[in-house]
Amino acid sequence: MRQEATILLVEDDPNDILLMQRAFNKARLANPLEVVTDGEEAIAYLSGEGRFADRNRYPVPLMLLLDLKMPRRNGFEVLEWLKEHPEFNQIPVVVLTSSDQQPDVEKAFRLGARSYLTKPGRLEDLVSLMMRLQGYWLLLDRKPEKVEVLVSDDL
Repeated sequence: MRQEATILLVEDDPNDILLMQRAFNKARLANPLEVVTDGEEAIAYLSGEGRFADRNRYPVPLMLLLDLKMPRRNGFEVLEWLKEHPEFNQIPVVVLTSSDQQPDVEKAFRLGARSYLTKPGRLEDLVSLMMRLQGYWLLLDRKPEKVEVLVSDDL
């Protein structure tokens, strides 16, 4: 169950991470939330490299919640990497960022994001957003019964 239900949050701001964790709890989301703090870590997590090599501990996520403005590799670079790795194309990427600039929205969708949400400023609004996210992406959205992710040894 854990392997099929993990959500990966890619967020560099410690306050936003804490707020998201609180929102998950208040929204009563049962999905495990894994957190990485920049694009490099996100790619390492998805690739199962380094400290993320144990797929029992760090399973391929059901969904990515992706900030855009981060150090090392930003969210757009993560989206570009995902586009180059079709083995992950079944994972919906929800951009969750403070930018409401139309060029950012357009670029994110062009690079494969499935949804673009602007971070609300209040915990109550974030809880409501997480409940709607759960209702659509985690309960209503149809997914293939089995998604296989190839690891480099399989190639």
